[in-house]
Amino acid sequence: MLSSSREEIVEVFDALDADLDHARELSFDALTTPERLALLERLETVRRRLPAIEHGLINQISEQAGETELGGRLPRALSDRLRITRGEAGRRVAEAADLGRRRALTGQPLPPLLTKTAQAQRDGRLGDGHVRVIRDFLRRLPVSVDAETRENSEARLAKLATRFRPDELAKLAQRLMDYLHPDGDYTDEERARRRGLTLGNQDVDGMSKLTGWLTPEARATLDAVLAKLAAPGMCNPDDQTPVIDGTASEETAQRDTRSTAQRQHDGLNAALRAVLCSGKLGQHNGLPASIVVSTTLKELESAAGKALTGGGSLLPMNEVIRLARHAHHYLALFDQGKAIGLYHTKRLASSGQRIVLYAKDRGCTRPGCDVPGYQCEVHHITSYAACRTTDVNNLTFACGQDHSLVEPGGWTTRKRASGNIAWIPPPHVDHGQPRTNSFHHPEKLLADGDDSPLGRQAARPAGGRRSATAPQPRRGQAPPR
Repeated sequence: MLSSSREEIVEVFDALDADLDHARELSFDALTTPERLALLERLETVRRRLPAIEHGLINQISEQAGETELGGRLPRALSDRLRITRGEAGRRVAEAADLGRRRALTGQPLPPLLTKTAQAQRDGRLGDGHVRVIRDFLRRLPVSVDAETRENSEARLAKLATRFRPDELAKLAQRLMDYLHPDGDYTDEERARRRGLTLGNQDVDGMSKLTGWLTPEARATLDAVLAKLAAPGMCNPDDQTPVIDGTASEETAQRDTRSTAQRQHDGLNAALRAVLCSGKLGQHNGLPASIVVSTTLKELESAAGKALTGGGSLLPMNEVIRLARHAHHYLALFDQGKAIGLYHTKRLASSGQRIVLYAKDRGCTRPGCDVPGYQCEVHHITSYAACRTTDVNNLTFACGQDHSLVEPGGWTTRKRASGNIAWIPPPHVDHGQPRTNSFHHPEKLLADGDDSPLGRQAARPAGGRRSATAPQPRRGQAPPR
């Protein structure tokens, strides 16, 4: 494939923009129903072909740009720049690696890993749903299956994808899997590859969905724990004094109206709480493994509202009070927005200072980062080398990946008058991205103060122009190198 000039690339994308603008203004009143359906089919073909263009761009960025230039890993850079989720960005990077053109170390062009699937996608004959089915099939295929069989299977599924819907293709892929691997005798390596637990986001009622796969060992361990703690009458939160040790009496078991699923939930919760209260988990980021909760004095006194944990989850106030009965967890109190201040001359933050940060910052303060406080490191806003003190007002949270960007990566941090932490990228990484992170403080985005986005919007004069931001390339202008 011949190399394209910068002028040719810009011209083609400008023409694409212009054609889409023209098509968007068309009226379809003159068409019949069969003609409209035919156009929808053509639109679907165009939509399916677009990722093939995207793959080349992503792969070249992956090959030529490092984390220092991107300001982090590629999926994160894409999610921030394209305003898509991290999961979606990761999927696009992975699909580009499988379906995009590659180059050898010598610069020689190489075909995509999934050759037939990539060709069908370039032709617009299969879509994202089909690609997902094929990649999932190959991911689940045991490592014992030889390379030729894997290649033939990919080609067969790619051909079937041009004739069937993704849900139909998934059933055909399962039949092919049953044929290639009828015994299901997965090795320890295969089981280890599939293991995992995923804790979903909290729903509006505070509940979280747990899904995943347990190894045989983990399953056997959980079975043994639940056999005792999830038995009828055990660990029942409705009892005045739940039975934890020994065996529940017949009377206690008889009045237990919980379902099996509810008993297993309560049994697992009791087991986790026992481990946490045992004091044998050691330390995490300088604190004994504990639940760290922050709330206001008003909410605690009224026993109403919700508190925030260091892991980013919300706890109803009655749960906070109930937790206090079981163990000595950490509770950071704020009265009218004021927290305690701790000062000392050691480089490492104290346990008390970290507790304040759990309540103040809640998580990594780099824009676009959603890592909660439990998984963060303490960062000196003004470097310790410059100030030689560890003042809680000069500390903030940064996850391990983002913490490494400061100083060696050229990033700097500053504390604004509002108290927000600004992350300033080096010039070669400055793409006009946000400077502060409001992810862990959604209430700030909804506030009507002058420093909030809604407040600034309301403060603009009618018809006024927005303040200058990073300039965007004009149509016909070459993209920056």
